[in-house]
Amino acid sequence: MSFQLDKEITPQELSERLKSGERMNILDVREPEEWAEGHIPGAKHIPLGQLYNRHVELDPEQEHVVVCRSGGRSAMACELLSEGGYNVINMVGGMLAWPGDIE
Repeated sequence: MSFQLDKEITPQELSERLKSGERMNILDVREPEEWAEGHIPGAKHIPLGQLYNRHVELDPEQEHVVVCRSGGRSAMACELLSEGGYNVINMVGGMLAWPGDIE
């Protein structure tokens, strides 16, 4: 079964939903040094290379927005997670396009 990347959200849409008080599960799959430079407040950090072993830290019953620098690694993470039964959305454009706060 091939993965169709039809579940996407823009950085602007995600930022607006967070500002409105909506609680979102955000998974950042960037490398530790990228994460340290700034990330979306409240995001969970699991580098893409560790995702296969650490996916059990995520709740498969909940929706997760997956984030990376530009949208490529998060698309790969979405493919991996969706094959495992997770409900995932790729943030297209990644942190390069993120308009909101970072910590």
